[in-house]
Amino acid sequence: MPTLYRTANWKITMYFGDHHPPHFHIVMKDGREALVGLDGLGVIEGAVSSAALKAARKWAAGNASLLSETWARMQQTR
Repeated sequence: MPTLYRTANWKITMYFGDHHPPHFHIVMKDGREALVGLDGLGVIEGAVSSAALKAARKWAAGNASLLSETWARMQQTR
């Protein structure tokens, strides 16, 4: 589970061989977690603070290629 981006209170990760649709995880320091789809950046499941979600979406929008490429590589490990 590589960490793609980290702040003091949350991080963005992806899991090897994870289920579809393509997504990333926002994991809060307090244990809350949300799955966010790469297509449209909508929350698929879970909940995190609105500030973390807003900042993670902003980062993801600017790093869409990295997220898509990482998802594709990590699915090859199934």
